[in-house]
Amino acid sequence: MGEHFARTASAPYERDGPALHRAFPHRRPAPRSAVRTGSPACAFRFPGRAGSHCFLHPSIRPGRNTERRAGRPALSWNADVTIVGAGAAGLSLAAHLAGPPSGSGFRPSVLMVEAPPGPLRSPDRTWCFWEAGGGPYDHLLEGSWDRLRVYGPDGTVVDRSLGALRYKMLRSGRFEEAMSERLRTSGIAVRQLTVERVTDTGDEAVVWGRDVAGVVSGLRSGLVFDSRLPPRLPAARTTLLQHFRGWFVRTSKPVFDPSAAVLMDFRLPQPARGLAFGYVLPTSCHEALVEYTEFSPATLDEVAYQRALSRYCGSILELGEYVVGEQEQGVIPMSDGRLPRRHARRVFPIGVAGGATRPSTGYTFAAIQRHSLYVARAVREGRSPARVPAPHALRARTMDAVLLRALDTGRVDGARFFTQLFSSVPAERVLRFLDGATSLWEDVGVGMRTPVVPMLRSLLDLPLVPRSASASWPVHR
Repeated sequence: MGEHFARTASAPYERDGPALHRAFPHRRPAPRSAVRTGSPACAFRFPGRAGSHCFLHPSIRPGRNTERRAGRPALSWNADVTIVGAGAAGLSLAAHLAGPPSGSGFRPSVLMVEAPPGPLRSPDRTWCFWEAGGGPYDHLLEGSWDRLRVYGPDGTVVDRSLGALRYKMLRSGRFEEAMSERLRTSGIAVRQLTVERVTDTGDEAVVWGRDVAGVVSGLRSGLVFDSRLPPRLPAARTTLLQHFRGWFVRTSKPVFDPSAAVLMDFRLPQPARGLAFGYVLPTSCHEALVEYTEFSPATLDEVAYQRALSRYCGSILELGEYVVGEQEQGVIPMSDGRLPRRHARRVFPIGVAGGATRPSTGYTFAAIQRHSLYVARAVREGRSPARVPAPHALRARTMDAVLLRALDTGRVDGARFFTQLFSSVPAERVLRFLDGATSLWEDVGVGMRTPVVPMLRSLLDLPLVPRSASASWPVHR
């Protein structure tokens, strides 16, 4: 289903004290007499103070390696913030930090660490999201729609207007290219390293990795935001996988309706456990992204995905002659496991690793945008990122845990559940509900349109279900 972005309405954040040096002990408030100097070791000095303090460590020159001593790797950089991973989460956070400071905040020095070209880099993918009106990424969109359709198992069509919202599709390649250019113009440095570990000494955090030549480097900073996934999923009561294969197809005859996106098409054969549906994002009468998606305990093999997509394109969509262009494939964990909010005093996970994926849907992009904005504000104001609101509120995560339990136990028929939800609740409210942007009373109203008894039973037995260790993260992400 991809990933989404809804309105980023302001949310209250908790204060963590006024002292900037709690997050960056090497920073101190600049006196009014602070002036720039030409010192090669420091971009800023503050006259009138004993031992004039420097924003950067005085023994490190930006962009240069220090000499190796006692056979240990060189510490090659100092930055206020180091971001590990140049995907959606890393680039979004860096872009927010790169903007001009407002009010009493400051602009931290930022270093981006990306993996060298190779298997550690994520493949191209699509991110889908919704928002009201225009947005900051409209110029990068592959397509957008103001109507959604859901097909029930019996072929019933639910066609709904999105009201003030629009459903949008963004290709990761275009987003990453545009954001990287923005960072270059903002002066944010980028290093290519295969990161092996991140250590926290209490006074600073160090990112250790190897460059393309195999040389070990240590990058020192006041804070580290790490988007790398841990080797294993956290222990959970329920873990399903949202796995999908998509084709960008072009047909010889006009068969697609570019005015509406097909969010879920349940006219496909359903698995014994979980649910399966088609997903169609038409960009013209002849072109569309067509996906086969399952929520189930295990992924399929190559032949099964090919067979399912061929059946969907041929027997159900009746595309006639078509050509398959680019393809995409992915696996998104749908789990009620608790991901950590921080790894150490100065090391924080972000993105999927930081809990940005909505467990019940797999959407991630919206939460990444909101969370990145809140984290950037906290850093600029000298507050601890540990006090920033979680990507998804506790109430939303609890509802997700109930739904996952109901789907996994078979108490709820997934195809009928989602069809009934979209047929009985306005689409705009459903999308706000899926984004965690509805009020408590709106949530209750939506809940009354679902199978109440099975959902209530799943809620009541959640405390009795033990959390068990999960498998490693899926290969395709």
